Amino acid sequence: MLSDIEIAQSAEMKHIRDIAAYVGIDEEDLEYYGKYKAKLGSEVSRKLSDKPDGKLVLVTAINPTPAGEGKTTTTIGLGDALTRMGKKCVLALREPSLGPVMGVKGGAAGGGYSQVVPMEDINLHFTGDMHAITAANNLLSAMIDNHIKQGNKLGIDVTNIVWKRVMDTNDRALREIVVGLGGKINGTPRQDGFMITVASEVMAILCLAADMDDLKERLGNIIIGYSYLGEPVYARQLNAQGAMAALLKDAIKPNLVQTLEYTPCLIHGGPFANIAHGCNSIQATRLAMKLGDYAITEAGFGADLGAEKFMDIKCRFAGIHPDAVVIVATVRALKYNGGVAKADLKQENVEALKKGIVNLQKHIENMKAFGAPVVVALNRFDTDTDAELDTVIALCKEWGAECALSEVFAKGGAGGEELAEKVLSAIENNEAHYNPTYDVNEPIKDKIAAIVTKIYGGSGVEYSAKANKQIKRLEELGLDKKPVCIAKTQYSLSDNPALLGRPEGFKVNVKTVRISNGAGFIVAETGDIMVMPGLSKVPAAENIDVDGSGVISGLF
Repeated sequence: MLSDIEIAQSAEMKHIRDIAAYVGIDEEDLEYYGKYKAKLGSEVSRKLSDKPDGKLVLVTAINPTPAGEGKTTTTIGLGDALTRMGKKCVLALREPSLGPVMGVKGGAAGGGYSQVVPMEDINLHFTGDMHAITAANNLLSAMIDNHIKQGNKLGIDVTNIVWKRVMDTNDRALREIVVGLGGKINGTPRQDGFMITVASEVMAILCLAADMDDLKERLGNIIIGYSYLGEPVYARQLNAQGAMAALLKDAIKPNLVQTLEYTPCLIHGGPFANIAHGCNSIQATRLAMKLGDYAITEAGFGADLGAEKFMDIKCRFAGIHPDAVVIVATVRALKYNGGVAKADLKQENVEALKKGIVNLQKHIENMKAFGAPVVVALNRFDTDTDAELDTVIALCKEWGAECALSEVFAKGGAGGEELAEKVLSAIENNEAHYNPTYDVNEPIKDKIAAIVTKIYGGSGVEYSAKANKQIKRLEELGLDKKPVCIAKTQYSLSDNPALLGRPEGFKVNVKTVRISNGAGFIVAETGDIMVMPGLSKVPAAENIDVDGSGVISGLF
């Protein structure tokens, strides 16, 4: 059996200009990064402004398990299936981060015969967007410390700087550091730390900005810390937004690639829905809706994280909503939620399946409450039995969701035609509407409580003394009328990764609350969530290599 990278490397790709021509993009609007990648200039959006939007499909999943679910693979396979059926479909995916690529989770280019290519490029440096975001973020950090060193005219309180440095690698040693050591020439000593690049507010700003003017305004609105008088200090007061935007002038443009079956795909920003908003850029999604009759996009991790943020954050800013939602699940993962050990997942266990499938049930309820018809994509494994598959299909129907078997990993688009047909039927036979979880004008605690009780199924929220103080200050500053982005473990509906299935009666523990003012939302960090992950005992990086001809191996 070929590995993902071997399948990708054996693919015969089309020149990216041919992929662009298929959806009506002029070659003059392409900025080439070799033969198979291109950025789309701002003229593309302007030329398409009068074109009606295509139907939007959001792909999400149950809470992830070690058994695997295959959300990105399903998204790509669904797009290829629609293409095979004669539908003009465009994908809008998130960019991979080097953190999981070199760590343990893997990349974000799909798998098997449902991949976007060139897979190695996409999973590594791609077109440099991550590096540009890192550079812009750290330029602001450097300007903060330089301002303090040069006299601190703004009176920045060095003990109350909230802006962190970032890098796109898992490195736990950098979570808490001290900068400015070595005497006056090196600046003022203070405590600092690193986050992973995708958790940077700059990433969120890039994904939510409508255009370059909006990007610059949002960058200027970043709150970097507070003065000795307790007033917020903005990036614009350091005159940082112009240079930051200059570093992002290419990164703000969506990237065009192709699937193994030549479906056009826009990949742009947005991974890590556990510590960020976890959706690709508004620009990429809007473009996909203009370029195709059907736009298929994804949201990170389980529907309690990425899909909730897609609905409550991205849809508000973009003025869009999905016409259908696909929830990805596997029999193996549902049995794991029912208490079956990973080593025993290949054996039939209908009772454990029924116990664990309540996780899927909750996600179906949530997505229907947002106002969208739901289709369950059941990724089929050769160890799944008829009794197990029939159980899932019957229960999904009972809960008001169609269920389709998906074999896109092994068969590509051909393995996703049943899913595609049911998605088309769901769109044609249902009128989707938009019903957010909360009103942004509600108090911060009410918004957090709404997510915890309605989406997670918890009984309430407990706040640390620090979080209470932070919420009070945001309300005093008038910065509270914004959507909420909750940072939480992806492995459970609760903030405790050990609580599988559909836990009830739990309370979510909010430890810190901070403002991402440029992005336009409030971040609440819960449980033991880390904004800078660490490498595993045996990171994926140990198995990656490149030969003298430049051929990469070991990349999944």
